[in-house]
Amino acid sequence: MSLKLDEAKKLHHKKYRTEFGYFLVEGEHLILELEKAAAINPALNQCELFVTEQFKDFPSQFKKHLVSEKHMAQLSDTKTPQGIIAVAPLLNNAGTQTANEKTIYLYEVQDPGNLGTILRSLAWFGNFRCLLSPGSVDPYNPKVVRSSMGAIFHVPIELDVPVESLAERFKSIATLDMNGKALSDNSFKNFDCYVFGNEARGVPREALQAMNAQAFTVTGCGAIESLNLASAVNMCVYELKR
Repeated sequence: MSLKLDEAKKLHHKKYRTEFGYFLVEGEHLILELEKAAAINPALNQCELFVTEQFKDFPSQFKKHLVSEKHMAQLSDTKTPQGIIAVAPLLNNAGTQTANEKTIYLYEVQDPGNLGTILRSLAWFGNFRCLLSPGSVDPYNPKVVRSSMGAIFHVPIELDVPVESLAERFKSIATLDMNGKALSDNSFKNFDCYVFGNEARGVPREALQAMNAQAFTVTGCGAIESLNLASAVNMCVYELKR
């Protein structure tokens, strides 16, 4: 890696993450997860660390650069910098889909916390792939990386997948709707792809009709209008693994 400190500071912006091919990973816990992932993905051995005096003796396989507290604050995305940040190459972990792997498709998800939480659940249960539509939040956004708690290193992610391509790629597709079969229905586990929509607008009705998506419902008491996106995905993933 040859990124200088001033270039690394620009990685808060998607434009420069794309241009330079790197993203930021902040905090001791995430660095430890990154090192675990590097044992499986050799490309991650290119990671380098920026550390303050507090972490100058931090045991790591990655090359370290000592920086001032001022520079760390400029690198950090948090109000209270943790003193250790990695610059990591953008992941190319999509690979080939395995036969028994389930796919979660997110249509224009906007909230970084939602995406990070979803990735965390997919990594916990395992054998899930995450597809993101165009217009979705960048998974390498520092807030997504942080809320994923390292799951981003372990879940295959595909970017900019058009919703129109799903019908050609998957034989059977399911989605959530207020008027569908109960999630507990035995047929829920039989689909190849599970589609979830934007936090406010959902998935366009015509797109769901074009892919012949089967609707399922998370049964509730009806006291509120809808579930948080991450909560809905988590319930579905749990049901698929139950």
